This record gives sequence, structure tokens and C-alpha cells, in this order.
Amino acid sequence: MTLPLAGVVVVVTRPAAQAARFAERVTAAGARPLLLPAIEIEPVELDKASRARLAPDEFDWTIYTSANAVECSLRQLPRPQRTRVAAVGRATARALQEHGITVSALPSTTADSEGLLALECFADLRGRRVLILKGRGGRTLLRDELARRGADVVTGEAYQRRPAEAPPGSLDELRRATDAGRAAIAATSAEVLASLLELAPAERCPHLRDALLVVPGERVAAAAREHGWQGRVVVASSAEDAVMADALGRALAEGSRPGAA
Repeated sequence: MTLPLAGVVVVVTRPAAQAARFAERVTAAGARPLLLPAIEIEPVELDKASRARLAPDEFDWTIYTSANAVECSLRQLPRPQRTRVAAVGRATARALQEHGITVSALPSTTADSEGLLALECFADLRGRRVLILKGRGGRTLLRDELARRGADVVTGEAYQRRPAEAPPGSLDELRRATDAGRAAIAATSAEVLASLLELAPAERCPHLRDALLVVPGERVAAAAREHGWQGRVVVASSAEDAVMADALGRALAEGSRPGAA
């Protein structure tokens, strides 16, 4: 029996500390993972006043926008006890549950701000205080729309993303795989994709944009096309390891081999 990812080099762009589980999945499916972290995650150090201002139980709702927001905020902020907790996506919810934190709201459609905003519990927030724990920068849609719906919104930046340095030899491996049409790229966000393209510019990897690309959601797919991606873009329903790996396997089963446009 042929494994679904046999012969494929899957480029794993997740931060190094988060890459192992996805790499194990694609290896079990027959692929050879190429670990090429595009970004690094650094906690943002909060002073005493910020820790008091961002205490979750001072709010009616606390929203965690990513698993990184969970891990980095729990290092410095009190554990939520009374506040209702929302997660943007199943991976974020799982990170909270692993810490014994109950998740009261989770998108049922897309694992993004739009999915969370579609929930009935966020339709009318007049008189409510909402804390959003997130990374530095990024979109303001969630904050702006919750405020428009009547909430008193406070945001806390728990971490920041920095471009990573390529591990020794990894860019040469990437070029060989993309030149041979054997590479499939997994990018979990628009920021990760942009960092990868900076890390491996066209003069270094001229066929990178021809590779098969798997991303979580249409927003990241649109960003890829804006960056001039020429290969097929496969849209997974979330950034979870299993979902991304399964979406890649299905695309190959349908006959879209890596490197096909």
C-alpha cells in the first residue's frame, strides 16, 4: 500500500518548538519533513501595571487568539477562574484545555476572528468587558468589531513574532526539492508565509512559488496569491496538525502532485 505522502518533501515552517507533532504526522504518511522555521515566538515581558491591567478575571470574556497567546500569557498572568473563555480555533482550545481551563466559546465555521464573531454569544456586548490576548501586531478586526457591538475591549500583547534564521543546509535542501518538483509547503499563517519568502528569496529558491502549498483558510490563500504563488494552493479548514496533513494527503490523492500549477 502506497502511503499518501510518499516521495514528497514537506516543508514545515512552524516555529521550532511547535514543529515536532506535524513532522511526525507527515513522516507517518510517507513524506520526508524539512524543518525550516520561518518565525520565532518570543514572550513579551509585562510589567507589574500591565499584569494587573490584563488580569483575566477583571473581564466578562477573555479571548485567546492562538496557542502561543495561551502559553505566553499563562507564564505571566493569573489563570482565568471566573471570566468566560473563548478560543479562536481548536488548536487554541486544546492548549487551554491542556492547562485545565474550560473553553466556553469556539468558532464552529472558520478558525479565525470572523468565525468567533459569528457566534451568538458575541452578538450584543453592551456593558461587557472583553480582554483579547494576542501577538504583537496583526489584524484589528476582532477588537474593532467587538467594540462596535458595545464591548469595553482591552488587548494584551503576550508575544511577538521574529523572523527565524534558516538551519544550516536547509535552504539548499529547499532548493533541491523545489527544483525537482517534489516539495509541498505548509504555512499556518500569512505572517509565516511572508517570512518564508523573505528567508528564501527568488534568487535563492527560484521555484519556491511553484510548489504545492497548504494553508489554513481562504485569507492565507489570498495572501499567497498576492505574493505571486503559482503552484496549487490547498485550503485546510484549520491550522491543526491533523487537518493540515489530511488536506495535503487528499490533494495528492486527487492527482495534484507537488509542483503542479
